[in-house]
Amino acid sequence: MYRWKTSVLLLFIVGVSIAQTSDSTVTPAVQRAGSKLACLCGGCHNTIANCPMLGCHYAVPAREKVNKLAQESKSDEEIVQAFVRETGIQALAVPPATGFNSLLMRMPWVVIALGLLAIAWFVRRQRSQGTAQANASPEMDPAVLSRYRENIEKDVSRLD
Repeated sequence: MYRWKTSVLLLFIVGVSIAQTSDSTVTPAVQRAGSKLACLCGGCHNTIANCPMLGCHYAVPAREKVNKLAQESKSDEEIVQAFVRETGIQALAVPPATGFNSLLMRMPWVVIALGLLAIAWFVRRQRSQGTAQANASPEMDPAVLSRYRENIEKDVSRLD
């Protein structure tokens, strides 16, 4: 019984280790060109060169295609352009910094700068209004002021 359990455990460990072995299609060509191409499987945000999903429905065929194109003596740029022609600009891991993409990359910094300017303007405005209000004392009616003084005198005389 002990040997039977040990054999099953050993088979399980061997099966798991075989299933976890890396893909043999990750060649140097896949590392170079695949690092420029995004994995479009929808489950990860990696490149096809380093997609960690076993049996990924996009990365595995893409790696095979990169290997095939590399064996045909295509350069890395030609391989990348073939993917871009086939699937569009989303095939690139990093979009080119031209046109609208350039605007999108700069927009967060512009918004942050505008926000800081708005905060500085608001703080300055509040400070200038605060000092103007602090320097100006409100005008009081002399009759009200004399009535308060009389009440103070009455209260002070009662204390004695």
